[in-house]
Amino acid sequence: MSRSEPEPWRIKMVEPIRMTTRAQRQKALMEAGLNPFMLKSEEVFIDLLTDSGTGAMSDRQWAGMFLGDESYAGSRSYYQLSQTVKDLFGFQYTIPVHQGRGAEQILFPFLVELAKEKGASEPVFLSNHHFDTTKAHVEIAGARAKNLICPSSLQTDVSDDWKGNFDLNELENEIKNNQKNIVAIVITITCNSVGGQPVSMENIRLAAKMARDAGIPVIIDAARFAENAYFIKQRESSFFNETISQIVKEIFNEADIFTMSAKKDGMVNIGGLCCFRYNESWFRQVQLRCVPMEGFVTYGGLAGRDMSAMAIGLREALDEDHLRSRIAQVEYLGHKLQQAGIPIQTPVGGHAVFVDARKIFPDIKPENFPAQVLCNALYLESGVRATEIGSLMMGRNPITGQQEPSLFELMRLTIPRRTYTDNHMSYVAKSLIDVIEKADTLKPLEFEYEPLILRQFTARFREIER
Repeated sequence: MSRSEPEPWRIKMVEPIRMTTRAQRQKALMEAGLNPFMLKSEEVFIDLLTDSGTGAMSDRQWAGMFLGDESYAGSRSYYQLSQTVKDLFGFQYTIPVHQGRGAEQILFPFLVELAKEKGASEPVFLSNHHFDTTKAHVEIAGARAKNLICPSSLQTDVSDDWKGNFDLNELENEIKNNQKNIVAIVITITCNSVGGQPVSMENIRLAAKMARDAGIPVIIDAARFAENAYFIKQRESSFFNETISQIVKEIFNEADIFTMSAKKDGMVNIGGLCCFRYNESWFRQVQLRCVPMEGFVTYGGLAGRDMSAMAIGLREALDEDHLRSRIAQVEYLGHKLQQAGIPIQTPVGGHAVFVDARKIFPDIKPENFPAQVLCNALYLESGVRATEIGSLMMGRNPITGQQEPSLFELMRLTIPRRTYTDNHMSYVAKSLIDVIEKADTLKPLEFEYEPLILRQFTARFREIER
């Protein structure tokens, strides 16, 4: 499938990338403990590990970096960023942080303490689906993370426009039966862990209303807010004639707080946000945590130049031409794989193509990580680096130590923004097709070294026989 429109940008600078031999990749992967996260960047040809901080910044962002104010306190760049947040999202109070997990580490402990003061004995965060680092910070803060995804998201071969939605019946039951323990509702847009799938405006509004009626704070995990808004414009008829900017404001009208890794839709290499709509008291208390954990409240672990680039990138993220082109490239790769009969999460999501490794390796048990097996095989075949979204990422129950059951065993092919061409995507597709043809020769994995938390980043593995 060819895209009907060219990219809405032209290339002004290039970075060389070089192909390695299979023998070189074999050696590199063994030294990395069969974990693509531990590969050196020069050992990778096309890097689809993540879209976090790996995209290309615009000429305006680079120009903005030269104007960054590096004052320790009261930086002009902070006020530029804070005004951007007010303009785009309608939030009055802004705390800059180094990335999304920086927001979580200063916000979640405060919210857990607040819930305990109100009588929570077993604090829990509810979400359509927490991402891995979000889940980790929930648990570090002394709470549990519970996911309430819609049933259609589990059927990767069934197309549903809104697989990122909450299961509203489950959410209603949780609030009814466990209200005092619910710390917050986290609306993840788009929903990464179920395949980069969007959440409908209707679902956002209904979930937020349930929370408000029960006095529960609503948080938006906003890493891919613009992509979600684009899907709403394309798929929800009442928004066909609204601008992306208008849709974004309507989404964020439903939240009390938002956290953001701006390394995704914000299109910067580093940076994030923790923002509050009106509650100045919450803002001040979380600000206090920012100083020892991230940095002074007007820089939050960032250089002034990074805040300037973020302020510009957030505005560029709303450009419909950019979003149309960006999502079309993801669809291009997804359709190439579908045409070859490779099972993926459908419809194709906003930032990545998610390959269903469970269907490719039906005989490999979850605890032997079928999606990680596929990631390693793709790298050996082609130098393309991908990541696992499945049992490895899900981790162990923090109380029992048992493997958490994973709803998916997916390999994520994550496409950085404004970075690769469709020729690169064609190469990725051809390489994965070649891998799938010899899937029955690939071996399961077991741990050689397993970290206690966020194990997918630094674990080491060995192959075992089927």
